[in-house]
Formats: sequence, structure tokens, C-alpha cells
Amino acid sequence: MTAGGEVTLREATVEDLAIIMRHRRGMFSDMGFREEAALAAMEATSTAFMKAGLESGSYRGWLAQTQAGVVAGGGVLIVGFPSAPQDPSPRRAWIINMYTEPQYRGCGLGRAILEAVVAWCREQGFECVFLHASSAGRHLYETMGFEPSNEMRLLLKS
Repeated sequence: MTAGGEVTLREATVEDLAIIMRHRRGMFSDMGFREEAALAAMEATSTAFMKAGLESGSYRGWLAQTQAGVVAGGGVLIVGFPSAPQDPSPRRAWIINMYTEPQYRGCGLGRAILEAVVAWCREQGFECVFLHASSAGRHLYETMGFEPSNEMRLLLKS
């Protein structure tokens, strides 16, 4: 229960695309990406991608809803990926779009969504799940057993 009343968790549908994109934009903005042109470009290219993922099932989302509306969400993107010794499956599960509206933070909604995502991944037979943690989310992920990996990146365009 939150200040906004009873919370229910439900799976996202294509009809939730605008909410998912609002959360995606908010997530990046909270991480410091505030250049409007870059956010608009991300939203323009991500919207069709997320819609296709919702339709095909390669993106599964969960939303926390109160009487006021959807106040938090997150999901998992399933992508083809070469197998590895620690995971023989030729696919990978990436947790993305974890976001809670500011006035609902600290109520356990992010944890509830993350637990639903991880449970779904286990049910689907994934042996590992990945995510990129923001500094704000790192503590939650660590308390749920996520560990840093050896992933690195090289920015090719500045």
C-alpha cells in the first residue's frame, strides 16, 4: 500500500506503450541525460522497437498501478545472443526500463517489479539475467543478488 492507495502489479500490453515510453524517458532524465533533442531521438527510435517487442513477446513488462494510474514499471528484453559456458542458451534476458514515479519511490514498487521480472525469467529457463544499473538502482539490485560483471564499453561518438 502507498500514499496513493492499493497497488496492483500487472503485465504490460501494447496499450501501455505511451506509459512505458514516459517511464523510459524519465529513467534517462533521472540518470542525467537531459538534452531534449537526445531524449526525443531516443523516444522516436525506441517507440517502434518497444511496440514490436510487446507484440512479439520479446519485451515483457510489468506495471504497478494505483487508482491514480501506473506509477512504476520495468521489463525484460529477450535478445538472441551466442551461448556461453555459464549459460548454454542462445538468448539473453536484459532487464530494462526500471522506473518509479518520484512520489512513489521508497515504497517497494521497484523491488516488487524486479521480483516479478526475475521470477518470469526463472520460469522461462534463463540461467542468468543482465541489467545496466544506475547509481540510484544499484543498491536494490545488489540486495537481490546482482553482481557487477566485466562488461566494458567504448564510446565511438562523443
